[in-house]
Amino acid sequence: MLRQRTTLKNCKILKTIFIYCSFQCLRNCNCYLMAKTPQIPQYTYLLNPNLSSINWEEVLRLFQKVNWKQRRSGEIKEAFALSTTSIFIYDDQQLIAFGRVVGDGRYYAMLADVIVDPDYQGQGLGKYLVTELNDQLKDYHFVNLSAAPGADNFYKSLGWKKQKTAFIWPQGPKQLRQHCEQD
Repeated sequence: MLRQRTTLKNCKILKTIFIYCSFQCLRNCNCYLMAKTPQIPQYTYLLNPNLSSINWEEVLRLFQKVNWKQRRSGEIKEAFALSTTSIFIYDDQQLIAFGRVVGDGRYYAMLADVIVDPDYQGQGLGKYLVTELNDQLKDYHFVNLSAAPGADNFYKSLGWKKQKTAFIWPQGPKQLRQHCEQD
């Protein structure tokens, strides 16, 4: 059940806010849905939800589904807790996409873990995540991201530019192969 409200005491979003109260894990109604960037109406969008309401096994399942480096659900939860912003998107009660921002809260930020379930790709969810996360960072001095291999054109289509001065300390042969220029 979606309930529409036009005011909310601690709201940072100026447009109408939706509070989603039917998820069993979201009983406290403390998750705010965004209405700022165009959304696909049948999905539920949560900005900075109470992280204790997130099923971290579902998050892990999406990491595995897109074949990202092996992770553990408890470590993922800790990483998201250190993030400045996070977004989760659901189809009914199924997690289908998420993303987060790692940053210092004012000057430097990096979009991280932007993942859309492959079964839901091509619907604008990735664009929504990247745009909405970036919109949260308007006054930052430096915003960047590390794109998954093959995602360059996607980010360029959203206006992102390749950096001339970015460097990585490879954490293994796969990162060296996928993210580094040839010497």
